[in-house]
Amino acid sequence: MPALVLLAHGSPDPAWMDPIDGTAARIRALAPALTVRTATLDPGSFADAVAALVADGERDLRVVAYFLSPGGKHLRRDIPALVDAAQARHPEATITLIPGALGVADEVVDALARAALRLGGGPSTA
Repeated sequence: MPALVLLAHGSPDPAWMDPIDGTAARIRALAPALTVRTATLDPGSFADAVAALVADGERDLRVVAYFLSPGGKHLRRDIPALVDAAQARHPEATITLIPGALGVADEVVDALARAALRLGGGPSTA
């Protein structure tokens, strides 16, 4: 079963991670067997999340680019570079980027939760 990493950019707003943490909590509730971590575009945050998952024995990691606001070159440049660097550091794991810029609307959270269930082989909520 794959592990899921929700990757987001930062914001000056102190509550910017709340929607992302809420999404992770919803996915954990719907698919308790699926390991879900959150990380930011800060290289240390993502590298630490991947290292912790690999240390826990996870070998199939799926990275979802989950943004509060899409745009910029993050999807084309920064995130692939972070994933490539993590893959180089952990050749024993398969780290797959599932690209996309997602908002925080309820229907998007529900869609991400359903996708996580399918990735994890759990029952569909569709």
